[in-house]
Amino acid sequence: MLGDLECSTVGTIIAVAADVALIVDGDGIVRDLALGRDEIPDEIYSDWVGRHWVEIVTPESRSKVEALRREASQTTVTSRRQLNHRSQEGREIPVLYAAVEIRPDGRMVAVGRDLSDMAMLQQRLVQAQQALERDYTRLRQTEMRYRLLFRMTSEAVLIVDAATLRITEASPAAQRLRTDDKPLVGMELAQLFSPASALAVDALVATVRTIGHADDVRARLADDGREFRVSATLFRQDLASYVLLRLAPVDAEAVGAARERSEPKLCPYADVSADGLAVTDSLGRMIAANRAFFEMAELSGERQAIGQSLERWLGRSGVDLRVLLTSLREKGAIRLFATSVQGEQGGTTAVEVSASTLVEKGETRFVFSIRNVNRRLGRPLGGGREVPRSVEQMSQLIGIVPLKEIVRESTDIIERLCIEAALDLTSDNRAAAAELLGLSRQSLYVKLRRFGIDDAAV
Repeated sequence: MLGDLECSTVGTIIAVAADVALIVDGDGIVRDLALGRDEIPDEIYSDWVGRHWVEIVTPESRSKVEALRREASQTTVTSRRQLNHRSQEGREIPVLYAAVEIRPDGRMVAVGRDLSDMAMLQQRLVQAQQALERDYTRLRQTEMRYRLLFRMTSEAVLIVDAATLRITEASPAAQRLRTDDKPLVGMELAQLFSPASALAVDALVATVRTIGHADDVRARLADDGREFRVSATLFRQDLASYVLLRLAPVDAEAVGAARERSEPKLCPYADVSADGLAVTDSLGRMIAANRAFFEMAELSGERQAIGQSLERWLGRSGVDLRVLLTSLREKGAIRLFATSVQGEQGGTTAVEVSASTLVEKGETRFVFSIRNVNRRLGRPLGGGREVPRSVEQMSQLIGIVPLKEIVRESTDIIERLCIEAALDLTSDNRAAAAELLGLSRQSLYVKLRRFGIDDAAV
C-alpha cells in the first residue's frame, strides 16, 4: 500500500511520528536528523550531523548505542533503549530510541521519543514521596512525644468527644481514679462523677464548646467521693471537636496557691499604668500583666493570659517575640521596638516595646513595657494587618536585633506586600494572582495562610 511513496514523504512521516529521528550510516555517524518537538533546545542537536552517534550521548549511554546498532543488523526492529543527551548547561535529555536498518551497508533510522516530561513527573513523584516520608516521620515522633508525656504526667487527663461526651483517651493517672479495673475509654463522662458533679462537668463542657473557655469547677468522683478541680480546653482534630479535661485534687490547691504567691506580681502603681506591662519567664510565657495590657489584648483578666506565650498577642506569631527574647538574652535590654498587639476580638494596636531582664531567686524574668502609638501614627492598624516598617525604622534595629532576623523580617514584609498587590490587581482572583507572581496556586495558598491574608479576606 505504501510502495509508491516518495522519499520526501517518507522523511516527513518519520519526522512527524518521532520526537527525534536520526539517519546513521554503517560507521555509526549521524548523516541527517529531524525533530518533531520544539521543546528540545537548539544547542542539543546543532552539531550532531557529522559526529559519531556515541559522541552525542552521555558516557553511560554509549554501550547502549553499540547494542542498538548490533541488534539492528540482526533484526527488523530493535527493542527500545533509553539514551541520554547532555546540553551545554549540563541538563540531560532522556530519549527512548528504537532503530531500523534500511540499507545492506548498515545505514539505519533511529527514532526516539523524548522522555523529559516523564522524567520530570517521576522526579516530582520522588520528591512528593520523600516529603510524605518526612512528614510521616515527624508525625510519628510527635505522636511518640505526646504518648510519653501523656503517660508520665502525674495529673489525671481525659480527652472527651465534644459531641457524644464519651471518653476517647485517658492518661494512666486518670485510669487510677477508678477503684475497679474497668477502662475509662469508651465510658460516658457523666459516669465518672457523682450525679450533682456530672451536671456541673456537663455545663463546663457546654460552655467551653460555646465560647472556647470556662471557669474551673469542682466535682466529686462517683466511686469514692474524692473531690477534684476540673478545667477544660477545647481543640479540633479531623473536623471533630474534643475537650481536654484536667483533674487536679483539691488537696493540691494549697501547693498551687503557695506557688502562685511565689511568682512575681505587679505592684498597684504598675497595675494602673497607662502603658501595658507584662512579665514573662525566660521562654516568653506570661507570669503577670497590668490592666492596660489586658485592654490592648482584649482580655477579661489574667486568667486568660497567665501561662500563655506572649507571642499569642505580640506582633507576628513566632517572629517578633523571638527577636525580642534573643536580644534580651544577649544585651539584657531593648528599647522602642516597633510592632503591634493583636487582640482576642480581632483588633490591632500599633505599639512600641521596651524590655529589660530581671533575675530573681536565680530565675530569669523579662519585663515588657508596651506603649500604644496609634495616635502618634495618626491611624490605627485595621483589619488585623500590620503596617510594614519603613527603612528608617528598620535601620533603628541595627545593633539591637541580629542581622539575620532583620533580613528575615524584611523578606516577609516584601513578600506579603507583593502578594497583597497581586490580589488587588486581580480583584482577589487567586489563580490570576499566582500567575502574576510566578507561583503555583498551592504555593500561593500556603503563603496566604502563613501571612494570615486568607483569613483576613474571608
